[in-house]
Amino acid sequence: MRGFPPISFAGALFACVGGLAVAIAAPASAQGSYSPYNETPAAALARYVRALADDPKDFNALIGAGRAALALGDTQAAAGFFARADDVDPKSPLPQAGMGAVQAANGDAKGAMPYFRRAEQLGASQTVLGCDRGLAYDLLGQQAKAQADYRAALSSADADEARRRLALSLAISGDKTGALAAIAPLAAKGDSAVPRVRAFILALTGDSGDAMKAIDAAMPGSWSRVSPFLQRLPTLPAGEKAAAVNLGIFPNSVQPAYAYAAPVRSAPTSVPITQTVSTDRLSGIDALLGAAPAPSQPSWQQPPLQPQSRPQPVRIAYSAPPPQPSVVQRTATAEDPKIWLQLASGHDGSALSNQFERLKRDNPNLFKGITGYVAASSDRSRLVIGPFRGPSDARIFADDLHSIGVDAFRWTNSDSDRIVPVAEE
Repeated sequence: MRGFPPISFAGALFACVGGLAVAIAAPASAQGSYSPYNETPAAALARYVRALADDPKDFNALIGAGRAALALGDTQAAAGFFARADDVDPKSPLPQAGMGAVQAANGDAKGAMPYFRRAEQLGASQTVLGCDRGLAYDLLGQQAKAQADYRAALSSADADEARRRLALSLAISGDKTGALAAIAPLAAKGDSAVPRVRAFILALTGDSGDAMKAIDAAMPGSWSRVSPFLQRLPTLPAGEKAAAVNLGIFPNSVQPAYAYAAPVRSAPTSVPITQTVSTDRLSGIDALLGAAPAPSQPSWQQPPLQPQSRPQPVRIAYSAPPPQPSVVQRTATAEDPKIWLQLASGHDGSALSNQFERLKRDNPNLFKGITGYVAASSDRSRLVIGPFRGPSDARIFADDLHSIGVDAFRWTNSDSDRIVPVAEE
């Protein structure tokens, strides 16, 4: 990193202060949107998995499991639970709100917004969306909108988390007094995350000296390893500040370095969690629900952090979304039926290719990273995009297309259709 010694901010910051994103998201015993009871997220997840072993289509258990997995930092599992919930009840806003929270937790604020918009269309209130959508706004550098959402969420089940995020957002805006006042109710009831949040508030508002003292008081001897992070923090743009203090995503001089945003924990059964990007969010959930759940509370363990000469992403599966969050980009085959969006049809494949190029040229932001395909059937050719992970993703992107005047509808290919990228037609 330019101007700093080659140390891992992941190891330095999160090993020293205990991982703010982890510590404030999953306190030892608390009540949040993951559970109506005063239990840990791990205990809640174990309870939901047992319920799903009896009834895999238990909507409330799927939503609760997704929220509990999200509180534990396992965005891969959370995405799988929310996707299953959406299949069970596609008219509920809760799965869409959950997927928006997953994207925000992965640092993909732009990818989160279509899910939040869809959840709002389905009836979700600002109180329900505020805690997670506020984080997405913070990551986009829109602190006023973030703070309005957080304040709305203060009356929700995630009130404590919303208050912590509100305090950090106010500090990003330069309101040190307001930020400290925001966490005062949490300090009064002995919230264990307050010392870390307070240290970040001080650092964000330019008081790195007191911030280091606060960190050293909580973790004696840690100041020398944390000080480069705290000193650089005030110089970052607002969105990068939010990513750093909420998710541990800290940029280096070349590209963003993911500073241990989500811990890789062992699942409550023997299902392994890998560090490879997977576009199948449900495969792990299938295995999880197929295994016999342990009757006792699972033990979640965070692996040791290893210093690196150059920070590298430490992420779990499904932590790196594709360029367009709703679409999985891969080479099409005619072997398995997949879900696509049809944009046009006709008998002239080359004309369809030209039509896609015009759409992409006229709407570069929406079609960035999207490949068009021509699907040749016995009766016609179709201009399609995809394939999509599921019906909800296809619906979200169809809504985006409708906003620019493009009508699209869902289409599933058969094994006899020949599907090729438009450039190869």
